[in-house]
Amino acid sequence: MLDESPKRFDRIVAILIQLQSKKIVKAQELADRFDCSLRTIYRDIRTLEASGVPIYSEAGVGYALMEGYRLPPVMFTREEVSSFIAAEKLMQKFTDPSLGSHYASAMYKLKSVLRSTDKDWVSNIESRVVMQTAEPMFNDNSPNTLAVLFEGIAEKKQILLSYKTYETDAITQRNIEPVGVFHDNNNWYFLGYCHLRQDYRQFRTDRIQGIRKTDYDFTIEHDALETYLTKTETCPTTKVRILIDKKIARYLSTEKKYHGFVSEKEIDGKIEMTFMCRDIDSGFPRWFLMFGDHATILEPESLKTRTLELLEINRQRLL
Repeated sequence: MLDESPKRFDRIVAILIQLQSKKIVKAQELADRFDCSLRTIYRDIRTLEASGVPIYSEAGVGYALMEGYRLPPVMFTREEVSSFIAAEKLMQKFTDPSLGSHYASAMYKLKSVLRSTDKDWVSNIESRVVMQTAEPMFNDNSPNTLAVLFEGIAEKKQILLSYKTYETDAITQRNIEPVGVFHDNNNWYFLGYCHLRQDYRQFRTDRIQGIRKTDYDFTIEHDALETYLTKTETCPTTKVRILIDKKIARYLSTEKKYHGFVSEKEIDGKIEMTFMCRDIDSGFPRWFLMFGDHATILEPESLKTRTLELLEINRQRLL
C-alpha cells in the first residue's frame, strides 16, 4: 500500500491556509476542493486541533480560526508564482487603473517574501508576458469603477451612477444597488437594482461617466449574481439555422456562442449551425453579413427579410 502521508500533510497545510483566507469555511467546501470525503476533512481538522491550532466549529455553519491566530508568511512554489505573473498582467490591462494600482501594491508585498533565486526567475518572465486589449474597457472619467463597485457590493451600499445610454447617448443619474460584476464578450458589466427603473439592469463599464459610493443601504436582499444571469438567458428566443462553408465556420468559434449557438453538423462539405437567438432583428443579421458571402440562411424567413433590408440600406448609402 502506498504511503499517503506526504499527500495528507500537504492537504492539512492547505486547509489551514484556507481557514486563514475566509471568516467561515464549510466542510463540504474543503471536501470539494481536495476531492475527498467529509470524513477525511473531519479527521484532518481534528489533527490540526491536536497540533494546537485554535479552531472552533458550529454545526451547519462551518469552521473558523480563533480571532488573532495567524501563521507567518508562507513560501510559494514556482508554479504559483507563474500564476501571479499572469494575474498581474491581466490586472494591468483588463481592470480599471484604481484596482490595478491596488493589485500592483499587493504584488510588491508578495514578491518580497520570495527566495532570491525565485525573484530572478520572476524577473526573467515578467518582461516576456504581454496582454493586449482591442478597446478601452473603462471611461477616462471613471478610473475607479471596479473598486467602487466592489466596495458597494461588500458593504451593501448604493452607488450613484452617471451612465450614457447606448440608444440616445443621453447621460442619466441613477441610484443602483450593485449585485455583481462579470466579464463577457470582451467587456466588463455589472448587474444591479436600478431605483430609476425599479428593476434589475445590466450596465457596461465603458459607458459609465462617473461613479461613487453613497451612504444609503440596500433596500432589497438580492440573490446571487448567477440567478439573474440565468433569467436573462431564458428570454424569448428564435430558432435560426444557417449553412456555412467549412473553411469559414472554424473562424466563428468565439463569436457564435454570443448569438445563442446550440449545435452544428456537417452536410456535404458545409457546416449547418443552429442557434436560439435573442436578437434576430439587429445583432444576428449584422453579424451574419460579416461572412454572408460564404453562408446561406435556412430559417427563419424573417431573418432573410431583415438581412435583405440591411443590404438595401447599405446599397442606398453607396449610391
